[in-house]
Amino acid sequence: MMRFSTLIKNPADWMAGGNGHGGAVLTSRVRLARNLRGLPFPGWAKREQRDEALRRIRPAVEGLPVMKDAFSQELSQLDSVQKQVLVERHLISREHAARGDGSAAVIERKQHFSLMINEEDHLRMQAIRPGLNLTAAYESLDGVDSQLELELEYAFDSGLGYLTTCPTNLGTAMRASVMLHLPGLVLSDQIGQVLNGINKFGFAVRGLYGEGTESLGNLYQISNQSTLGESESDIIRRLERIIAQVAIHEQNAREKLLEDDPAMVADKVGRAYGLLRYSHLMESKEALNLLSLLRLGGSLDYFPSDTVSLCDELLMEIQPAHLQLHAGRKLAADERDAIRAKIVRDRLQSLHSPDIYSKNHAPEPDSKDQENTSDT
Repeated sequence: MMRFSTLIKNPADWMAGGNGHGGAVLTSRVRLARNLRGLPFPGWAKREQRDEALRRIRPAVEGLPVMKDAFSQELSQLDSVQKQVLVERHLISREHAARGDGSAAVIERKQHFSLMINEEDHLRMQAIRPGLNLTAAYESLDGVDSQLELELEYAFDSGLGYLTTCPTNLGTAMRASVMLHLPGLVLSDQIGQVLNGINKFGFAVRGLYGEGTESLGNLYQISNQSTLGESESDIIRRLERIIAQVAIHEQNAREKLLEDDPAMVADKVGRAYGLLRYSHLMESKEALNLLSLLRLGGSLDYFPSDTVSLCDELLMEIQPAHLQLHAGRKLAADERDAIRAKIVRDRLQSLHSPDIYSKNHAPEPDSKDQENTSDT
């Protein structure tokens, strides 16, 4: 089995996001919840019953062909920083990290698949792919689920579907979600209108780390709310249509901003570049918001095309637990701010200042304007 250090050393391809749909769509994730027939759900189970669920599920998961040389560990064997790193990488949930005895995580070596044992349900499995690839994520995870169903007897009702701890997951017990970067809609004050429209179509909008978290860096998760009465493929098709529409709105918002107020866009991107390149202390929220603007600049061709992927990698690397893992010790807030700023400076060292005045960007001030400015 893979060591934790090896898992973390090799980030997944989806962590670098991508430029799909104009850079608006980062990742697609599909999650399935399952419980074992005949055992109380984890929230009501006694310690020995949780251990029994772990004893049944873990060997079945580790035996999957896709889990060859995977990372597999009981959460009680991980320290708090290691668990938080997995949360920051979206490989386990915050709720799962808070659990200990009887809980485990099994993560495929490329980190496309992650299975949580004894989270809210006995088994929660997820597949993550870069860009808008919900169908590919679901089909791959459905194959894993079918293989496990040959060895594990799931709690299933012919009328209600898969039985889950939370009634909102009954039926398919599937959550499909997409991570979006929407700075254009935010800067043009259209984000509220678009998000209200998404809610009216029956989809939920959440922050960077899911339910109960705020949107940082103009990042939003959009997922299905209904799991009962619709097939998995129907849910995914509806969500993909909504995401494609949101991506179009985002692209239109960026183009209109460039047309109506190119100087404002250039100013925000330029200031973000300057602060990221030269700051020596940087809080997490500030860094996320500045990297969001730098990422926008990459999508608008102010910077080389690989800047978008670089920003996506940095969004992960500057998270608090990643910084502490990097340092090899617990860090005070001011220490994290200093290390975060240094990592960003080092990674952006070869990134030249934004190409503001090229085609379709801000108009360069004429010499008369410059003279007037210098006289004041």
